[in-house]
Amino acid sequence: MTDQGPPADADQARRMTGELRTALDDVGRALVALAVRVHAAHTARVWAPLGYASWAAYCAGELHLSRAQAYRLLTVARTARAVHSAVRDALPPVSRTRDTPADYGLSQRALLAVSGRTDDVADHIAHHMTALALSGAQPPDDDAVRDAVRRAIEDVRATPAPARRETSADLPPGLLREGAAAVQDLIALQMELGRLMLEVAPAYLSEHDAADLLEPFCEEIGQPLHKALADRRYAITGDSRALKGSVL
Repeated sequence: MTDQGPPADADQARRMTGELRTALDDVGRALVALAVRVHAAHTARVWAPLGYASWAAYCAGELHLSRAQAYRLLTVARTARAVHSAVRDALPPVSRTRDTPADYGLSQRALLAVSGRTDDVADHIAHHMTALALSGAQPPDDDAVRDAVRRAIEDVRATPAPARRETSADLPPGLLREGAAAVQDLIALQMELGRLMLEVAPAYLSEHDAADLLEPFCEEIGQPLHKALADRRYAITGDSRALKGSVL
């Protein structure tokens, strides 16, 4: 048994394709609106006056979102704003009229895929926008800008992130010793920071509960939450591998 009906004729196919394009445009506009509102809500710290300890707790209580979903929304919002800023920088001054992220037809998946490479995205957007300007489109229309942004995102997604450069064996031994000593000093500092984090979120708390307590504290002192959690794990375990990916 299948759910296939009679095949569409050419007129029906064109009509259905138009409906699909309209639906996709609606999704794109909704994503832009969501990014704008998420950024505004987080910037305004809306959780505090409503009695929540953190953004994650607010999203769970008011929006019924998990902690992962709450921070994924923030990532999408920040990446969308970074893309729009790159477009504004690449446009001629007369075209810089919008302060909120425009609809570039990007999916959440596309934005998340380049969230850690916004500098690369900006470079590729500048390249494509320059090519657009040289083509004689002055000022470029929305469709041309949208196409340039999509191609820039595709370029970044298709290009592997630069590999971490290996330490050269030709470096002076003294410099290597100084570097190794600096790393040890850094590790010692992370232990002190970890002990500080344990004063805010004691070791008996789960990482999820600790994150809720540490988030407002980290925002006040300017420390990224993921680094604070890594420092806390290091203070609990004494194993410097807990810092991998955050400091080391």
